[in-house]
Parts: sequence; C-alpha cells; structure tokens
Amino acid sequence: MKAVYLIKYGPAETAFEIRGMKKPEPNSNQVLIKVEAFGLNFADIAARYGKYRGAPPLPALLGYDVVGTVEKFGTNVLNLNLGDRVTALTHFGGYAEYALAEKGVVHEIPKTIPSGVAVALATQSCAAYYLSNRLTNIQENEKILIHAAAGGVGTALIQLALHKKCIIFGTCSSHEKMEYLKKNGVNHPLNHTETDFTKTIRKLIGDKGLDVVFNPIGGKSLKQGYRLLGAGGRLASYGVSSLNSKKNIFKKLKDLWQFGIYHPIQFLRNSNGIIGMNMLKIAEKKPEKIAKVMQEVIQLYEEGVLNPHVGGEYPIDRLAEAHKFLESRKSMGKIVVKW
Repeated sequence: MKAVYLIKYGPAETAFEIRGMKKPEPNSNQVLIKVEAFGLNFADIAARYGKYRGAPPLPALLGYDVVGTVEKFGTNVLNLNLGDRVTALTHFGGYAEYALAEKGVVHEIPKTIPSGVAVALATQSCAAYYLSNRLTNIQENEKILIHAAAGGVGTALIQLALHKKCIIFGTCSSHEKMEYLKKNGVNHPLNHTETDFTKTIRKLIGDKGLDVVFNPIGGKSLKQGYRLLGAGGRLASYGVSSLNSKKNIFKKLKDLWQFGIYHPIQFLRNSNGIIGMNMLKIAEKKPEKIAKVMQEVIQLYEEGVLNPHVGGEYPIDRLAEAHKFLESRKSMGKIVVKW
C-alpha cells in the first residue's frame, strides 16, 4: 500500500514523500479501514514544523481522521461488518491507503455522506460537541465567544450554540470570513485584525462578562478571553495555533508569556476557570467517551443540527498545497485529501 510520510520538518513542499509499506494488521480491538479520504487539522501543521510533542519521530505517518470502508477487524469488534462505510479517529497513521483505528472511535455512516463531511464529523464536530456539551455545558441565553469561528471546530461550535439558543460572538481574520459568520448565524462577528474584540464585547455586554470562551489560539487571546469572563464563566482552551508559525525563540517566549499566569485562588475569587482539551489524548485514554460523543454527533447531523462545511478537497498529489492552504488561515471549514 501507499502512505505519505513526513520526512523533513519545514515547508510543505519538501516535507512529504509517498512510500510503499506493508498493510497493517489489526489487533483484537482494532479496525483496518480502506481509506477513501483523510482530513487535515492544525495539529498536522504543528507536527510538520516539529512542534507537536506527541507526534512520532521522523519519518512520521500523520493523520487523525479518515473515512473509508471496513477491510478487516479484530475478534473483539462486534458492531461492524466488512464493507461498512465508516468515519474514524486515528492515533496517527491516517495519511495512508489503509489505516488502523481503535474500535471505540470508529462509527458506521451512510454511504451518502460526502467524504469531507464525514471526516469533519469525526474530529471537528466531536471536538465541538465535547467542548460545548461536556466540558462547558453551554445553556440557553449564555453569551459565548468563539475564536477562529470560521474554522472546522468553530463552525460546529456555532451550530451547537445556535441549537442551544446562545448569544454568539465570533472572531475571524477577513471580510470573507465575516460574511461567512453572518451567514451562519453569529450574532456579533468580529474581525480581530481590524477591531479590538475585547473593547467591542465589553461595550456590548458591560460588566457581567461572558459565560463561555472557546479558544484554539492561545497566546495573548487566551488572557484577553479570561478577563472577559463573568461569574460562573468557563474558558476552554483546545489549541495553541499562535505557536505553530515559524518564529524565533524570542517571539516564542513572548507568546508563552502572553498566555498569562493563573492561580486557583483567582478562580475561586472570580468563580470561573480554565480547562484544556486534547482530543487525541481523550480518544487514546478513554475511547468509550469519544464513542458516545460520535454517536450523538452523527444523530445531530441526521437531525440537521450539525452540517459541516467543507472548505477544500484535494487529491493526494496536492497534499502540500492543502497543507499550505490550511496554514494560510484563509480556509473555512474542513480541508480533506482524497486518494
């Protein structure tokens, strides 16, 4: 079979190489999937620059979500059949014609679901659901701020927040994304490249503060978001994309310092807090939690609550172009690569 290996850290054009490898064998709890497409995530960008600490050493086989058909499965897999079309989370290994996934994070899907939608349901939609319905438990009329709201997770968070009848503030970085947010129902779209989002939000909500902030960026924006929280407020941090771009050591240290320093006493005093989420870690350590989330996400898709936006589809020979597009921060929704 063919697989795309990360062979060198740095620019996408020189980072990858297609190689032949032996088809993997599933253990008793795994499913072997014949991959029709895999998705890209910002973790892929971090790994390409050597900044994702959990990634395997070079040459590395990346990939965290796939869609395809069941080729083979272990003896403990009782809910799937050969040929079933599935979406799945992979603990690396998704950039290949065949990929392994643990049974708890593989879910059968209708054959009519497009590839890009299917992989978005596995990662972005599951992440958004876990963030909003498990970690922060958003409620009707709560005021929430979604950073990178035009991205895959951001889009899913918007849809889930609209379903809960929340008041939504969403940040983005261009006029095109502003229009995208308006079209998707965001009450207060904010272009952070042109506006101080903290001043705008504070002017709109006063001293009561936000109820929830979703932040995949880190750096200065995390500290700003925490300061906007009111009593009972929750800040969910699920990424550090501010550290992914190429920067010298001094700029990296500046970014880290801008995260801020926090102490449990201030959480007690203000009755608010910060919680982090790493989907790969949850899927690895507690796959039963993700299995339940995937079931609920698929159901919400079938009910029309969730409808992932696919922002780009690329053939495998244009993987570098797909990486560059995601890294440019011009993309909206999910980026998918097809074999």
